[in-house]
Amino acid sequence: MGVGLNTGWLRRYRRTNLRADLTAGLVVAALAVPQALGYAVVAHVPVEVGLYTLPPALLAYALFGSSRLLVVGPVSTVSVLSGSLVATLAGGDTARAVELTSSLAVVAGIVLVAGGLLRVGWVAEFLSEPILSGFVTGLVVLIVVGELPGLLGLGTPQGNVLSRVGALVGGLPDANWVTALVGALALAVLFGGSRVDPRVPWSLVVLVAGVVVARTAGLEAHGVALIGHVPSGLHLPQLPLPAADDLPALVTGGLAIGAVGLGEGLAAARLFAARSGAHVDADTELLAHGAADLAAGLAGGMGVAGSLSKTAAAARAGARTQMTGLVAAAAVVSVLLFLAPLVSALPKVVLSAIVVHAVWGLARVRAFARYRAIRRNDVTAATVALVGVLALGPLAGLGVAVAQSILGLVYRSIQVTIDEMGKVQGEKAAWGAVARHPERRTVDGVLVLRLSGPMFWANAATVVDEIAVAVADHPGTRVLILDLEATNQLDTTTVDRLAALLTRLRAEGVDLYLVRVFEDVRTVMSRSGFMADLDPTGRMWHSISAGVRAARKAIRAAGPDGVPVPVLEGPYPAAGTVPEPPAEDEDEVLEAAGTDGTPADTDEERIAARPEHEPAPVRRPRPRPRAGA
Repeated sequence: MGVGLNTGWLRRYRRTNLRADLTAGLVVAALAVPQALGYAVVAHVPVEVGLYTLPPALLAYALFGSSRLLVVGPVSTVSVLSGSLVATLAGGDTARAVELTSSLAVVAGIVLVAGGLLRVGWVAEFLSEPILSGFVTGLVVLIVVGELPGLLGLGTPQGNVLSRVGALVGGLPDANWVTALVGALALAVLFGGSRVDPRVPWSLVVLVAGVVVARTAGLEAHGVALIGHVPSGLHLPQLPLPAADDLPALVTGGLAIGAVGLGEGLAAARLFAARSGAHVDADTELLAHGAADLAAGLAGGMGVAGSLSKTAAAARAGARTQMTGLVAAAAVVSVLLFLAPLVSALPKVVLSAIVVHAVWGLARVRAFARYRAIRRNDVTAATVALVGVLALGPLAGLGVAVAQSILGLVYRSIQVTIDEMGKVQGEKAAWGAVARHPERRTVDGVLVLRLSGPMFWANAATVVDEIAVAVADHPGTRVLILDLEATNQLDTTTVDRLAALLTRLRAEGVDLYLVRVFEDVRTVMSRSGFMADLDPTGRMWHSISAGVRAARKAIRAAGPDGVPVPVLEGPYPAAGTVPEPPAEDEDEVLEAAGTDGTPADTDEERIAARPEHEPAPVRRPRPRPRAGA
C-alpha cells in the first residue's frame, strides 16, 4: 500500500452512506468533547486545548489513514505522558505549559511522519503485549490516583503513588463532601448507564447535567470548583517555539508519545479491521498518526492517538467511512464557536469522573492471570512494566518497558537448542529429534545436528562450543551434518566462528557437511572464503537424507582410518547452487529406505525438503496418446 494521501474513499463516496456517517460522527463528537476536556486536565493544560486538538487531528487522519473506522483524539496514555513532562518543565506557568504541550505533539508528529516515509512500521510491534498491558495498567493507576483529589475536593499532592495515596488518606477530614457527592453521582451515572445502554454518550449526559445543576443549585457557593472561563473560537495555526534548553526533554517526550500513541492506535485499528476483513497498513498508520499529531500541535492542541472507546462508539453507531471523522470535526468546531462559554460552569469534579470512567476499562488486570497461565516470563514482564510506571513515573516507566523489550529480544534470540537428529521410522525422508524419540535411527559415524534458531553474532560462539561438545559426546563421529535451515542470514562474526569450527573438526578427523542452507547464507560463505574451505562440491546438500547418504558413501570409500572424502566429481558450483547427491547403488538405497521399502529422498521429497527460496524442478506432464492412435 502506498504511503501518502488517502483520498480515494472520498472520490468513491456513496451518498447511501451519508446518513450512517452523520449519525456516527455526532455520536463520536458527543463522546470526544467531554473526554477531550478531561484529558486536557490530565495533561496539565486548560480544557480548551483538548477541544483545539480534535478538529485538525480528525481531518488529518481522514486524509491519510488506512482505517475506515479509527477515530483519533486525546487519549489517556498520551495525556499522562505529556502531562508528566509538562508539569516538570512548566513550573505552574499555564502559557508555558500550553506551548510545551503543543511542541510535544509537533515533535511526535515529525518523528512518526519520518517513520512512515521511511517505512519502518515494524517498530510499532516492538513492545510485546504483556509489557504494553503492564505499562497501560500502571498508567491507569496513576490517572485514577491523580483524579481522586478532584473527586473529593482536595488539593493535588505531589510525589510518587504511595506518598500521594498517603496524603490523600490523611486529607480525608478536609474533603468537600458536596464535591464528593457530585463526583459519586457522576460516577454512578457513567458506570451504571454504560451497563444499561452503552450506545448512549453518558459522558455528554453527565457533562450537560453538571452544567445545569451547577447553575441552578449554585454549587460554587458550596465549595465546588468550576472550570471557569473557556474562550470561544478557533486557535489560529502557529508553530510553537520552545526554549533551546527544553529541546532534549521535548525530543525524548515526543518519541515516547509517538511510540505509545501509535501502538494504541494500531491496536484499535486492527481490532476493528479484523471484524470487517479490512487491512491496516503500519507504514500508512505511522504517517497518518504523525499528520494528526502535527496538525493538532500546530493548532495549539496536544498529542493524539487512535482511541479504542471512540472507535467502538463509531462502530456501534453504524459508521461506514472516514466521513465519520469529518462530521465529528465539524461538530467540535460548532462547539468551539457557539457553545464553549457554557462549559465554564462545569464542575471540575465531573471532569474527574469522566476521566476515571474513560480509563477504568483500559486496566488489563485479568490479562495478568492469563499470562501467568500461559508463560511465567510474560507475567514477569507485565509486572516489571507496571511497577516501573508506578515507581518511576510514566516516561521512566516507558524506558523500563523498552529496555525490558530489548533485553527480552536479545535473550530469546540467543537461546538456540541443538538437537541430534534421527530418521523417523516408517517415513521416507523424515528426520526428528532423538532426545524425544530414542527409537529414531542414527547412522554409525554420522552425527546430524539441527539448530532450533538462527546463528548470528550474539550466539555464534556459544552455538559453536555446544556443537563441539556434542561431537565430543559422540566418539567415533567421522562426519558432522549441520542443518542450518533456521539461519536465513549470516554475518562476519558467525561465518568466522563456523570457519574455526571447521578447522577444529578436521583436526579431530571429523568432516563437516551442511544441509538446507539458504542462498543468502551461501553467498556470505562464498564471499568470506568459507565456501572454498568447506569444498562445497561434496559437502552441502538440500536435504538431511541426501547429506547422510553422501557421508556414508564417503566414509565407506575412505576406510576405517581415512578421512571421509566425498565421492563426487564436478566443477566448483556457481553462486546460488548446491550439488545434487551422488547416485546410490541398490543396496544403499534399500538400506536407507523406510519400512515400506520405498527408497528415501525420492524426487517428491527433495522438492518438499527444499527451502522456500529454492525453485522446484519443472515437471512436464507426459503426453497423452491421441484417440485412435
